[in-house]
Amino acid sequence: MDDFSLGTLFTALLIILICSGFFSASETSMMAINRYRLNHLVRKGNKSARLTTKLLAQTDKLLGSILLGNTLLNVAAATLAEIIVLRLFGHDNSTALLIGSLAVTFTILVFSEIMPKVVAASHAERMALPSSYVLAVIIKLFYPVVSIATALVRGMLWLVRIKIQTDHSHHKMSLEELRSLVLEAGNFLPRKHQKMLLNLVDLERITVNDVMIPRNQIEALNVDAEPAELRQQIITCHHTLLPVYAETPSNVVGILHIKRVLPLLLEEVLDSAQLREILQDAYFIPSDTPLLKQLQQFQERQTRMGLVVDEYGELLGLVTLENILEEIVGDFTTQSPAQTGKYLRQDDGSLLLEGSSSLRDLNRKLGLHFPLGEAKTLNGLILEHLQDIPEAGTSLKIGEYPIEIIQTQDRAVKVARLFPAQPRQPLQRE
Repeated sequence: MDDFSLGTLFTALLIILICSGFFSASETSMMAINRYRLNHLVRKGNKSARLTTKLLAQTDKLLGSILLGNTLLNVAAATLAEIIVLRLFGHDNSTALLIGSLAVTFTILVFSEIMPKVVAASHAERMALPSSYVLAVIIKLFYPVVSIATALVRGMLWLVRIKIQTDHSHHKMSLEELRSLVLEAGNFLPRKHQKMLLNLVDLERITVNDVMIPRNQIEALNVDAEPAELRQQIITCHHTLLPVYAETPSNVVGILHIKRVLPLLLEEVLDSAQLREILQDAYFIPSDTPLLKQLQQFQERQTRMGLVVDEYGELLGLVTLENILEEIVGDFTTQSPAQTGKYLRQDDGSLLLEGSSSLRDLNRKLGLHFPLGEAKTLNGLILEHLQDIPEAGTSLKIGEYPIEIIQTQDRAVKVARLFPAQPRQPLQRE
């Protein structure tokens, strides 16, 4: 080293520090790069992304080569710094040697470790893709040493019974992980699209019991009714598919498609026997069926309406394809008069709500936070809270919402007034 000038030694030290910083930045960028974005670039034919994916598939060799190169460079930097200090201050000055060692250690820490890694973490893709070409060559150069070190590591991990998973391509993402991924992508997606994706993820946890039309709100035909009454109901109905029952609403005998009954309406008297012949078989759905599964079943059966039953076969309600789609994209504008006017805002800020209003709809449309448990409607939540059928004028508080019962009918809450949540008052010190 005596043949090299101090300028050459300082230049060599600077180059070593830069190379060490490259290894540090490469390690961080390779581990921090977005795998989904990387896979997208691979599908587009990006060569750098394809090489990066290949390197990440052999993580042990990649990290082994990076750490080996970084360690060699750091040791070389410390040795070169010691030589420079000895050339400047002589062999007898131990204080200068100590200060020089501390200075090069601090320099390596700041400029070859912390700063490159911070930059690489912020611009992982921009640094990982170009550095993959250099790392591919380095892996080949260090292959013998890294292979021996990797074999020793695998042997020691085997002794302590730690399994190594190198292939992450078959990792299954849970619904919660997928939901978190969509939430994190909020800066890259329009708000409406993000909400639709979140709703689509939630279809797996929501059942048809959560979105069905309750039995007492189903528009149905009584096949045993007088012909004139039947004709009037068909003419004034608001749907194209109608459940048809005999004797009691729970005894559904089929589904009537309105367009198939039009020829019968031309007759002077509507024949109930002919009406029965054109009925389609009713499609019954268990109440605990997830919405995503039910959406697939609607597609497979090429139908868009089903009757929801409980474990005892009792009719609970009705669910349509539109009910499921509304959970994804929001409410449609084509609603029957019976499904509109679920709430009315008052001058004092309170809301008049129908007891049959769905808690999910109230939370979604009004920004409320009612608990979604066993109770599916406002009436069910009130009855669950009171454990009794309330009378008009009864007041209660569910969570942060004061509620007043306005009208009851047929052992159920018909109309209730919801007052806005009161802000919490700070505790006053005496």
